[in-house]
This record gives sequence, C-alpha cells and structure tokens, in this order.
Amino acid sequence: MNICVVTETSSPDVNGVAMTLQRFTSGLSARGHQVGLISTRNRKRAAEDLRGLSYCQEVAGFPLPGYAKVRVGLPALRAIRKRWCETRPDVVYVATEGPLGWSAVRVAVDLKIPVCSGFHTNFHRYSHYYGASFLEKFIAHHLVTLHNNTHCTIVPTVDQRQALIELGIDHVAVVGRGVDTALFNRDRRDQRLRACWGAGSGDPVVLFVGRVAEEKNLDVTLRIVERMRAINGRVRCVVVGDGPALPRLQKVYPQTFFVGQKTGEELARYYASADMFLFASMTETFGNVILEAMASGLAVIAYDYAAGRMHIDSGHNGLLAELDDEASLRTLACKLADDFEAIEDLGAAATCYASSQSWNEVVGSFEQLLDDVRACRQVTTAGQSPVAESEPQSSIPLS
Repeated sequence: MNICVVTETSSPDVNGVAMTLQRFTSGLSARGHQVGLISTRNRKRAAEDLRGLSYCQEVAGFPLPGYAKVRVGLPALRAIRKRWCETRPDVVYVATEGPLGWSAVRVAVDLKIPVCSGFHTNFHRYSHYYGASFLEKFIAHHLVTLHNNTHCTIVPTVDQRQALIELGIDHVAVVGRGVDTALFNRDRRDQRLRACWGAGSGDPVVLFVGRVAEEKNLDVTLRIVERMRAINGRVRCVVVGDGPALPRLQKVYPQTFFVGQKTGEELARYYASADMFLFASMTETFGNVILEAMASGLAVIAYDYAAGRMHIDSGHNGLLAELDDEASLRTLACKLADDFEAIEDLGAAATCYASSQSWNEVVGSFEQLLDDVRACRQVTTAGQSPVAESEPQSSIPLS
C-alpha cells in the first residue's frame, strides 16, 4: 500500500502520539509498504527520524499558546492537494485534529481517497484543567465532526471506543499499543543513578514520566508521595519530563527530583532505576508510560481505566484504584511505602506480563485495518465486533 500519515506531532517530538506513530510508520515500512509523512516543520528533525519514510513533507506551524514546545500545523489545503494529485495514496491516516489534520480530511474527502483517523488525545477534557470548561462542548463538537468525516476512527482501548460512541463518533475501531522490551527492561537498573537521588538498595523510588502539565494530575501524585514519605522517610520521588507546570511544581514540592526530559536508553535507565510508578492522570486515551514502567519492573499504581484497566491485574502485576478516587489511590500507594518485598513482587509480575506485549502484533492489526479501509471492507480488530464501512459524512466545507 501507498500510505500517507498526517500529523502535527512526530519524531523527534517526545510524547505518546509521536512515539506511537514512529512505531506504526517504521513497522509498516518494514512490511514493504510505502509510507509518507506530512507534518509540521521541526528544526530538530534529523535523518534518523525519517528512516523508512518514502517522503516527509513539512508545513508551517505555530506554538500552542502557553505551551511553546507543542506546535500546531497551519491549514495546508493546497500543499496537500498538490502532493496527493501527484502521488495519490491508497489510504490516509490522520493522527491529529488541528488545522493540518482538518485540511487532510477535507482534501481526502474531496479527492475520494479512503481516510481513517486516530483519536490519540482527549482535548475536550483538557479544558477543565485550564479554567475553560465552557469550551468542552465546542471542542467535542469539532472533534465529532472531523472524525465522522473519515471512514473509521482508531482508539487504543475498548473503553475509549465506547466513550467515543457516546460522544457521537461513528465507526470506531480498536488498535492497542505495545512496548519495546529490548529498550525497557530491569537490566538497565543503575545503582549510581539511585545514589544521586539518595536512595539505597531497599529505599523505594517513586517515578513519574510524562508531560509536566496540569492535565496529568501531578499535584495528586506528589501529595500522595508526601504521605508515603511520612510513613517511610526513605521514599524518594523522581519526575521525568518538561512542561508548563514545571516551575510551579518545583516550588511546591522541593523534595522531588525534577530531572527534565529524557529519551532512549537514558529514559530506560531512569525507569529501571525506580521501584514504583504512580500515575494519577485521568485524561489519557491510553498511557504508553504504564506499559514502559511495567516492562522496566516497576510496581504500577494507577486509576482503573485506559492502559491501567487494559493491562493491570490489580494485586498481581500492579494496583488499581477507582477512577477519580484520590483517597483510594493514596491508600494503595501508602501500603507499599514500607513494603519493599511487595513492590518487588508486583514489579516482577509486571515484567513477565509486559514481555508478551510486542509492537509487531499491534502493527499487524493497524496494517489490516488500513487495508480494510482502502478496500472499503468491514473494519475488524481483535476483541470487538466488525465496524461496518460506509462513506464518511460530508459536512466539512470543501471550498
């Protein structure tokens, strides 16, 4: 197949969407498909970020207000139309819903190119964390309109599929996520790194990895760590990541190690050198970091939804609290504060489980879905009923 991926974030950006797309594109290329990319311009993009791509067309973008590291693509109707008229793709995957994504959907519908979309981020729910709850219905309406103009919308979990159906999005299919166990594993544990945090061999280190932003609920995570520290003064906490909430959190939680953004083997070393992964976010569509933490041998404590619900057998390979129940999450974490043996048992079971979650199978499911959309067949994925294909609604103006 000749596949075109359209996205406002891609490698070398550091986030779950960019990482997932890199896995999808490299995996599809390895299977013999031609994969092109249309994305916002990124000055840090290097040759290694383009490996496996037949082309990469960059378009202009602008920094998201209040979060300069996130760039939003400008509308690019003419550029996309020109590209696809010269080299018509068999199928298009639109991964983000900004102006660039809207442009791609409009052109695909106009040129009658099969197009599917990805719902990677709950943007409509972010408004609660930035004092703009009144925008939620407006944002949700636009998301529904865009996705209903594609043949199929892809989500990572069955729960997310149901949430989108209730939101009003039709034709939703599930393609899960995998983890690279060659990169994320317990063998990368580094006692010298732990010593930098003042942690001995039996001192629990709590880790968070992700965007340091309000929607990640880091205040809940760090409040719980303070309660754990009251039980066991040897508890340490490390936050890996960058974002707009970083200056405020550094002032409020001075005992926490904020180490900035890490990638690749360095990130894997930070994972493996911790013991627990406390994740209080309630805005994820999935949460790749949970699988990465499990593969690294950490005891994961999270809310019962998204990747947590999909992969954690509570009490066996991690612990789950009821969604939005901070007291429950705190109770589970505090029980482990001075029980290093239980932490190790949960981490060992997590590693064993994660070893079966390969990206190869996930890419195979994604490949099959794209081929079904291309051929206008019923879209099916493991564990769900077929999603009947139909022509997308034509409610996006094409002029």
